[in-house]
Amino acid sequence: MFKLVVIDDVKKARDVIYSIVKKYCKSIDVVGVADGVKSGIELIKTHKPDIVLLDIEMHDGTGFDLLNKFKSIDFKVIFITAHEEYALKAFKFSAMDYILKPIDADELIAAIERTENDLKQGSLQNIEVFEGNYLNNNKELKKIILRTLDCIYAVKIKDIVRCEAEESYTTFFLNDGQKIVISKPLKEYDELLSSYGFFRTHQSHLINLDYFEKYKKTGGGYAVLKDKSSVPVSSRKKEMFLQTINQL
Repeated sequence: MFKLVVIDDVKKARDVIYSIVKKYCKSIDVVGVADGVKSGIELIKTHKPDIVLLDIEMHDGTGFDLLNKFKSIDFKVIFITAHEEYALKAFKFSAMDYILKPIDADELIAAIERTENDLKQGSLQNIEVFEGNYLNNNKELKKIILRTLDCIYAVKIKDIVRCEAEESYTTFFLNDGQKIVISKPLKEYDELLSSYGFFRTHQSHLINLDYFEKYKKTGGGYAVLKDKSSVPVSSRKKEMFLQTINQL
């Protein structure tokens, strides 16, 4: 069984999580609960859990304050947060698991199951990237976590030139010539990156407008980027794309 602790300064949230996990997560042993940063640190040191359900904002500090007290983090973290659009983007960019308040039983169970699978596979988390994304609303600092079968990459958004889809895979082309292939559809990254200067020119192509160089009308229309790659612009996207580049 995996050991789990709950750290949240709201008693109702702690009680709800405890009851759901005890009832539905049979391979999880809830070994303790805490109501803040100080008590949470002691709880983790005492029980050495595999999974920590951790509130971000507490009365005596933040979840990051707690995590920063450990030289190495040898447990998986599932963050607990109130709904807030920017926080949710930070979670998605950083590939971190989270549950929203008020606690939904199905979401909590699913998050724990994903974390159990990660533990069995030995997958790592990049909490430093999440902390940077959460605390700094700054394009120059923001990173995205890209997971392949072999590696976990922390990539600066400003270094992504373009993304290209092939079936259910997405290839990221970086400004240093590196290519990273992810087993997720382009639609998922379009939703994440569209507010950071990316434009989907075609069903299979998403470009970073910072790397746009010129638009050619021949061959149905295509964009040439600073790395000299050419990306088609579909007929239904053309008008919006031309309006967008005229505003650059």
